[in-house]
Amino acid sequence: MRLEAFVRASRNAGIKLTHQRLEIFREIAASSEHPDVDTVFRKVRGRIPTLALDTVYRTFAVLEREKVLARVSLFSDKARFDPNTEPHHHFVCTKCGLVRDFYSGQTEDFRIPESVKSWGAVDAVYIELRGICRACGGNL
Repeated sequence: MRLEAFVRASRNAGIKLTHQRLEIFREIAASSEHPDVDTVFRKVRGRIPTLALDTVYRTFAVLEREKVLARVSLFSDKARFDPNTEPHHHFVCTKCGLVRDFYSGQTEDFRIPESVKSWGAVDAVYIELRGICRACGGNL
């Protein structure tokens, strides 16, 4: 389904669907890890040895611009990306960096405080829960 969205968005934006771009997106779409550029580059380069890191960076930029990918704002040194464009939120392990998507009907009822409304228009609400995952010893 994500691959179909990528193909559709690429065609709508007039982006050429190269073999390299398709492989890069397949790698991102298959991951639940919210991968960074370097991770995707290493994995795809195993299949396409001539792939350049710059190609991966440019592909990520195009996908982000066309809203096929979203940048996950984590407190780390590397940008990570999410191919899930449905409204959702994240759980982040502060020990190992694991990121998992979650959905909650309760968050849809979130009311923007009046003080925030006075600053400007809110386009989206994004909730990030931080803690320790089970693998790292978190008591969930």
